Amino acid sequence: MVEYLSYPPDAVTNYYSNNSPFLHLRRQRRRRFDSREALFLIRECNSFKQLKQIHAQVLRNGLLHHSNNQLLLTQMLLRLCPSTTSSPSNHFNNTDYATSLLLSTPPTTTTTFNWNLVIRSHTVDYSGPVSAHRALLLYSLMIQRSIPHDHFTFPFVIRACTLLSSSLPLGKALHGRSVVTGFYTDIFVQNTLMDMYFKYGDSVSGSMVFDKMSDAKRTVVSWTTMLVGLVSAEAIKNARAVFDLMPDRNVVSWTAMIGGYARNGQPQEAFRLFQCMVDDSIRPNEYTLVNLLVACTEMGSLKLGSSIHDLALKKGFGLGVFLGTALIDMYSKCGSLEDARKVFDEMPWRSLATWNSMITSLGVHGKGYEALSLFSTMEKAASLDNNIQPDAVTFVGVLRACLQEGLVAEGCRYFRYMRDCYGITPIMDHYVCMVALLAQAGMLNEAYQLATLMPKKPNGLVWEALLRAVRAYGNVDLEQVVSKLVEDAETTRDATLLYDQSHRLHGDSSFEWEVG
Repeated sequence: MVEYLSYPPDAVTNYYSNNSPFLHLRRQRRRRFDSREALFLIRECNSFKQLKQIHAQVLRNGLLHHSNNQLLLTQMLLRLCPSTTSSPSNHFNNTDYATSLLLSTPPTTTTTFNWNLVIRSHTVDYSGPVSAHRALLLYSLMIQRSIPHDHFTFPFVIRACTLLSSSLPLGKALHGRSVVTGFYTDIFVQNTLMDMYFKYGDSVSGSMVFDKMSDAKRTVVSWTTMLVGLVSAEAIKNARAVFDLMPDRNVVSWTAMIGGYARNGQPQEAFRLFQCMVDDSIRPNEYTLVNLLVACTEMGSLKLGSSIHDLALKKGFGLGVFLGTALIDMYSKCGSLEDARKVFDEMPWRSLATWNSMITSLGVHGKGYEALSLFSTMEKAASLDNNIQPDAVTFVGVLRACLQEGLVAEGCRYFRYMRDCYGITPIMDHYVCMVALLAQAGMLNEAYQLATLMPKKPNGLVWEALLRAVRAYGNVDLEQVVSKLVEDAETTRDATLLYDQSHRLHGDSSFEWEVG
C-alpha cells in the first residue's frame, strides 16, 4: 500500500483497471492526493494495515478538515466497525481505532450517522462493561459537541445501558430524553426500552411501554420482547395471555413460551405447546430443542429425552454447544451417564458450560476420579482457548468429586488452587463441599473452624452437612452447638456467640484455613 500512496505508475496499475478514469490522473506524478483517490483506495484495501496507511495520507493532506469530505470519514468508519449485514471480510472490526478516528476528526466533518455507527459498534463488538461505558461516553460527547440525534441514536445508547448492571437510572433518563426530543414514538426506540426494563427486572415499566404502543405499530419484535420479558419475570400466565393475543408468531415466540413452561415447573404444558407449534408448521430451532430437553429433565424422562435427541438428528441439527450441553445435562440427570459422556466426546467444540456439566455429572454419578481427570484435560484445553478457563462452577464440580471419593488432601489443595491460580473467591457451594468433605472424614473441628471463618455467614446447608457428620461420629458437645445454628441459620449473631463456646470445647487447632 505504501507504493500506491507514493504514486509509482506501475503499482497504481495493479489497483486500477485500464478503463479507470483516475489512471491518467495518477500518472501525473505531481498530482496531489485527493479525496476521490482516498475513497477508491479505502474501498479496495484488504487489510487493516493498508487502511492505516491510507489514513496517514489522508491526515498528511488534511482531507478530514473539510466538511465536504464527510463521505471519506464515513467510508473509513464503515470498514472499521463490525457489521451484521455485509460480509465480515469487508470489515476490520477495530472499534478502538474507529473511536480514535471519530474523536480526532473536527465535529464539522462528522455526521449523526458516524456517531451512531461507532456507538453501535461498542454494543455489537461487546467485550465487557468497558465497551458499554465507552458507548455511553461517546453519547455524552455527542451531546457536548451538539451533534443532532436521530431515531437510531437512542436504541444504540439504550442497549449500552442494558448491557451494564447498574444503569437503569440512566436508561430512564434516556427514556425521558427520547420523549422530549420526539423520538419516543419510534418503534425501534420503544422495543429497545421494553427490552431494557425487562432485563433490569422492571416488568411494570416494560409492560407500560408495550401498553402505550398502538396495535398498528406493534411488530412481531414488540410482541416477542413483551413475551420474553414476562417469561423472564416468571409471569407465565400473563406471558401465555400475550402469546395467545399475538397476531403473528415466529419460532422465537414459540420457543420463548415453551421455555417458560419448561423452566417453571410445567413440562407437560411445554410439550403440548410444542405439538401446537408442529401443527402450525413452525420448524423448531436449536433453542426450541434445548427447552424441550429442560422439560424432559424436569420430568425425569430418559425415553422422552432420547426421542428429542433423535428428532435433533433427524432434523439435521449438529451437536452445537447449546444443544450438546443440554443433552449432557438431560442424560446425566435422567440416569444415563454413558449417553452423556458419548455426547460430550462427539461434540466438535465445547464451551465452558459443556465442560462444567460433564465434570459435575461424573462427580454426581460416583465417578470422582474420572471427573478430576477430565478437569486436568480441561485445563490443557484452556491453555489453547481462553473461553474455557475454569470458573467457580467448575470447582464446585471438582470439590464434589473429591467429596464423592473422600479425597481430603486433594479437596483442600483444589480449594486453595482455585483462588491462588485462577483468582476465584470461594462461594457458598465451595464451603458446603469442603465442610462436608472434612466432616465425613471425621475432621469435625476443622470443618467447624472453616465454617466459622467464612467471610459470609454460613447458610443452612453448611451447618446441616456438619450436623449429619457430628451425629454420625457421636460428638455430643459439637452437636448441641451446630443444632442451634441449624435452627437459626439466618442470623450471624448466633454463629458469633457460639464460636467462643466451641473454641473452649475443642481448644486451638493447628489446622489453619486461608479464606476470603
